[in-house]
This record gives sequence, structure tokens and C-alpha cells, in this order.
Amino acid sequence: MVSKNFQRMMQLIDEVFATKNDPDQLDIDEKVRQKILNLHPATFAEHSVEDGPVAWVLVIPTTLEVMNKFIRREINENQLVEMTPPGGKYQAVYLCSASVLEEYRRQGLTLRLALDSIEKIRRDHPIEALFVWPFSGEGDQASATIAENAGLPLFKRMAQGK
Repeated sequence: MVSKNFQRMMQLIDEVFATKNDPDQLDIDEKVRQKILNLHPATFAEHSVEDGPVAWVLVIPTTLEVMNKFIRREINENQLVEMTPPGGKYQAVYLCSASVLEEYRRQGLTLRLALDSIEKIRRDHPIEALFVWPFSGEGDQASATIAENAGLPLFKRMAQGK
């Protein structure tokens, strides 16, 4: 049985990211999820309570070359995943998404989950940078705070038309 919180999390993702209507964004199904997990087991992080998940964070390790193509808008999220070689050495982490149910926001869950994932990835890879494609002011601020706490520079995907 799917928990109420799981359903709410899925609805939140649909409302914020609208991945089903944007071919540039990852639409996470089981195949994509497994591909990302094969890059590193710390890519998906979750905080749950008795009623199910209340926060999800997705980070994707990749190379600096792939990162630079993404921030210059030469490739989209799907291509970022496709171009990241499994078993490679990664120097960058894409702060892909964070979703937190409203009543659990401003408690530091995104920061803790993201920093934990980044630290686990750093144990295996020489991470030099973080990058983001912000979808909201909250996401923009969260990514800046994560980068500051991780001690890594943050790069942002260029706006459309630049």
C-alpha cells in the first residue's frame, strides 16, 4: 500500500517540476532511477516519518565536461545522465531536485540530506564543484547554502536565451 505522504510527495513533484510536460527534465521512472543509482548509491536521499517520506533529495555525480555542457544549455537533464559514464571518476555533483512537504520545510532536511549525499560521493570521487538548475527562489537559496556548507563552488545553468 502506498502511503499518504508518498502520494503527497509525488503530487508536489508534479506541481513544482512538471516533468511530464518538459522534455529537458528527467522524468524519474524505475529505469532512470536504476541508471542514476548505478552512478553512485548516494544519489537518492530520503527522510521519512511513520506516515512515509517527507523529504527527497536527488543529486547526480558527473564529470566537469558534462557539467559545463549542461550549464551552457548544450545538453538537457536526460542527456546529462546518458553522458555520465558509469564507473567513471566524477568531479561535479548536480543538485538535481529537493522536495519537502510543506509542514516539514525550514527544518534543515534538504541541507542535511544533500550534504550527507555529497559527503558519501566525495569519499569515492574528487568532487570539485556543484551545479544547479534552479526552479524557484527557495531552490536557488538552498543550493547556495548547500554549496557554502560543502565548501564547493556553485555553478548555475544559464537562463534560456543567454
